[in-house]
Amino acid sequence: MADRSDAPCIVWFRDDLRLSDHTALHAAARTGRPVICLYVFDETLRQPGARAIGGAARWWLAQSLRALNKGLATLGVPLLLRKGSAATIIPKLAGESGAGAVFWNTIAQAPHLATERDLTAALCDLGNEAQAFAGDLLATPENVRTKEGRGLRVFTPFWRRVQAMGAPPSPLPAPTHLRAGPSLTGETLESLRLEPTRPDWAGGLRDTWTPGESAAQMRLKDFLGHRLSGYTGDRDRPDRDGTSGLSPHLRFGEVSPCQIWHATHFAAAEHPAQASDADKFLSELGWREFCRHLLFDVPDLDTRNLQPSFDAFPWRHDEVALAAWQRGQTGYPIVDAGMRQLWHTGVMHNRVRMVVASFLVKHLLIDWRAGEKWFWDTLVDADAGSNPANWQWVAGSGADAAPYFRVFNPMLQGEKFDPDGSYVRRWVPELAGLPKKLIHQPWEAAPLELAGAGVTLGKTYPHPIVDHRKGRERALKAYEKVRAR
Repeated sequence: MADRSDAPCIVWFRDDLRLSDHTALHAAARTGRPVICLYVFDETLRQPGARAIGGAARWWLAQSLRALNKGLATLGVPLLLRKGSAATIIPKLAGESGAGAVFWNTIAQAPHLATERDLTAALCDLGNEAQAFAGDLLATPENVRTKEGRGLRVFTPFWRRVQAMGAPPSPLPAPTHLRAGPSLTGETLESLRLEPTRPDWAGGLRDTWTPGESAAQMRLKDFLGHRLSGYTGDRDRPDRDGTSGLSPHLRFGEVSPCQIWHATHFAAAEHPAQASDADKFLSELGWREFCRHLLFDVPDLDTRNLQPSFDAFPWRHDEVALAAWQRGQTGYPIVDAGMRQLWHTGVMHNRVRMVVASFLVKHLLIDWRAGEKWFWDTLVDADAGSNPANWQWVAGSGADAAPYFRVFNPMLQGEKFDPDGSYVRRWVPELAGLPKKLIHQPWEAAPLELAGAGVTLGKTYPHPIVDHRKGRERALKAYEKVRAR
């Protein structure tokens, strides 16, 4: 039998595009054997829950792969790109390169787990070693179950359980050097066609973001050093820079939950007065964890109501209203500001996400799945767990969901969380001349006030596409029909 003690190791990168705290990469480096770093662009998944990533996320992925390739080059190895079914490509690559082992970090989502099972079986048939390591969660779903073996559906007891498990493992350092494997040919990044060209609509994304592990670490350090204090209140203010901005970095694994958890605890220990803000920030990390655990149990979370009673909900099919919502032309300034921020930057402030989602499913009675699909395509941080879980939370059909009769008032939300109107003025500049008392409800302005601000309702800015009071009443009547059934 051939000696394979110095056969290369393949490290399969997926949603973990970083060098530090990368368990699979760390394990491969410790073997001392040559390392082949591989990314497979796999859009062949057909299992329940499999989704091709949206346009904005594709753009981010391209930048993140460039950054990873640059980081790996400093360690002496390239990033090999291949395209197709990972369960087919990786065994072929093992044969082509003479690799004796394949290491990867697991993803606790049904389509990815199915691929891992197929890959493991194929590698075992070839006599190759296959090692899967802990993925991008603080706790594995199998370890957070009810006595009946089910996942928890209420966040607070779920987060208590995770916290009671103690600190996650300390983050691993990045390797300082890797032995390069054999020279191999792969896809170019351009051949994957991840970035828009005709037209190139990504200018706002480029202006807003710097993807990659280095940028993620800098953002985490800046947030903990300058904005953690006051986070509990500032996180709800879209007119302030009060959030971490880490969500897309976390989505692509440029920073790990364990790194965030430990860095936040360290910051709170250094500044005890920030302990409550740190707890609130970590609970947001916990909510991401909660959504991922839901997805583990419900692979079709993006299409199936968690509350079956909502299967009978009388949604309206209204393409005109949906398009107005997507374009930020609803006539409700806080809603339109959020939708325009999303289109330009690939993100939306979390408070505003709740407002615009509530407006779609309650004021317009449009199926939450239509909104989830739009967010999936336009968010750079579109997460397979958080995106559908949050939409279902707002709709009332999900786990630990807000009651359906909670209908966000867009005017009051704007006045409370954007009191000076600076967020609206930034993203809806045609209303910038209105005073703060009118900017969240311009239809209340007198003709002279509108003229003075250069606003002509119905021309420079639309009339509301639905009356707030009537929309709310219609939503509550629809909910009563579901309850009656």
